[in-house]
Amino acid sequence: MGDATHQASALSDTACAAGPAVAPVKNSGPLFIVFNPGSGAGDAERVGEAIRDACGAAGRAFHLVTVERPAELPRLARETVQRARQAGGVVVAAGGDGTLNAVAQATLGSGCAFGVLPQGTFNYFGRSHGIPADTAQALQVLLHAPLQPVQVGLVNGRVFLVNASLGLYPQLLEEREGWKQRFGRSRPVAFAAGLATLLGGYRSLRLRIEVLGQGRDVRTPTLFVGNNALQMEQLGFPMAEAIDRGALAAIMLKPVRRLTMLGLLLRGAFGQLGAADQLVSLACRQLTVSIGRPTTLRRIKVATDGEIVWLPLPLEFAVSPETLWLIRPATPAPERAAP
Repeated sequence: MGDATHQASALSDTACAAGPAVAPVKNSGPLFIVFNPGSGAGDAERVGEAIRDACGAAGRAFHLVTVERPAELPRLARETVQRARQAGGVVVAAGGDGTLNAVAQATLGSGCAFGVLPQGTFNYFGRSHGIPADTAQALQVLLHAPLQPVQVGLVNGRVFLVNASLGLYPQLLEEREGWKQRFGRSRPVAFAAGLATLLGGYRSLRLRIEVLGQGRDVRTPTLFVGNNALQMEQLGFPMAEAIDRGALAAIMLKPVRRLTMLGLLLRGAFGQLGAADQLVSLACRQLTVSIGRPTTLRRIKVATDGEIVWLPLPLEFAVSPETLWLIRPATPAPERAAP
């Protein structure tokens, strides 16, 4: 893996080839919509009215499944996908990136088309694919846009559409949720929560990283694996092209003092992290992560698209061999240039 601060592995055309790309039978069947009103604004009445109006005007049948408790989401997603398969329908996730993640997990490999109605704070997945945050506009995309294959990341077989991480980043996400419950969901609140977490202290991890048979021991406060080119661009990392070519972007932070970490937080807010000397980045399609010294640790806390889970070690990150068939505009996303 070398000692360069910023590193991108060479990706051949063969290595970047997409996985199986057999399109679902159709994307014109009834819509099976999993709606999580706890995401973002979460106005169930407004979203339901928009869905009824749009589907009624288009003559499209729909079934709305509302998530009452977050713990129910994985089960409801699986049941909804099963119903959609039987009816030749389209599976739709209405919520933030965490909701999209859970529904995509159930949809991947099912043969069903996948649609999204973004409702979250950041909406990286929807924005990167040109899907509007406005529900009425997103419904027009859902009802009329074509199917296109989309890359999916996996960690130990668990889907991530935007990113997966361990160490400091999951800690930031957990503590940010407490701030959101007290002060609401917004970018300023998210930034303030991150600042408070860094001031409170954090620990570094000793990891063993293996890529293409080559291993390296590292000490880092956090490992971040990205699968979203828009997020890479907005943070200032030159990794968007690698993701467009079929890779994942792995980013590690060197051990730094707290004041330096605060400076990095500010640089991230202004999209300038890519030039920071304290970061190591590489592009790869597979990455194995284990604890770098003798330990009794058998599992570790991982964040996937903002949701915290415990996963067994070692962690196996990879580009999914199966693509997710997303209903999205045929033109490039407005916030990004074409690859």
